[in-house]
Amino acid sequence: MAIAAEAVAEATFVEHSRGFRSRWYRTPSFVTGVSILGLIVLAAILAPVIAMHNPTDQDLLHTLAGPSWSHLLGTDDLGRDVWARLVYGARTDLQIAFLAVLFPFAIGTTIGLLSGYYGRWVDTIANWFVNVVVAFPFYVLIIALVFALGSGTRNIYIAITIVGWVSYTRIVRGEVLVAKRRDYVLAARSAGLSDPRILGRHLLPNVITQAIVFACSDIVLDILAIVTLGYLGLGVQRPRPDWGTMIADGQTYLTTHWMLSTIPGIAVVITALGLSLLADGLADLLRPE
Repeated sequence: MAIAAEAVAEATFVEHSRGFRSRWYRTPSFVTGVSILGLIVLAAILAPVIAMHNPTDQDLLHTLAGPSWSHLLGTDDLGRDVWARLVYGARTDLQIAFLAVLFPFAIGTTIGLLSGYYGRWVDTIANWFVNVVVAFPFYVLIIALVFALGSGTRNIYIAITIVGWVSYTRIVRGEVLVAKRRDYVLAARSAGLSDPRILGRHLLPNVITQAIVFACSDIVLDILAIVTLGYLGLGVQRPRPDWGTMIADGQTYLTTHWMLSTIPGIAVVITALGLSLLADGLADLLRPE
């Protein structure tokens, strides 16, 4: 019976994987999202090669210069190359956003898995903490936490983790509540398999897909939070380049040198668009046919 239960669980997981492999290139939103995000990630990785200038080097003799062959997007008020700061800023913001998603994803998935499977007092305690966190607006709570903890990358990770895990917990908990009543889980229980084996081998691979889809959208929220914190002076510390800091620094010259704030703002929008399309494509691909 245990072998049969594992075979059913494996078949369910394989069905999702096979559907992904056979349909990904026929899903326009997925292909478009991967293409947009891939180009941005590639530019961030190759920043030392394509930047041509150090993003922190100042040239006070050529401040607020227009686009040229030497400075593709011109220079800012301190003579720093805008293109170099843009691609290095992509590296900074994407790195922080992707890492900031991992901690809430792992914590929220684990709590949701245990809460949905065991129920009773475990579920009650988990829901109490979830309700406490969701009582506060996402961005307001993150800004308040970073303000209390102090600016810097480490405190951004802490703040996003404290706030972000609840969404994954609710998603995974809901999936587990449905999945644990299915035949393969009931058969595994009847066969005497241990709870850790049922959770890790049977439930987790078949309930985590929605959490993965949400993670792509969550990265968008994290990038916006990082940019907002940078704009308020609570995020990445100078002179390290960051899109939010670039927007804040350029707003003084918005009427005369609009590109200083507009270009990093456009970069944020394009990145968010790519991640949103990727999330929509994953949702379509991981949905059973």
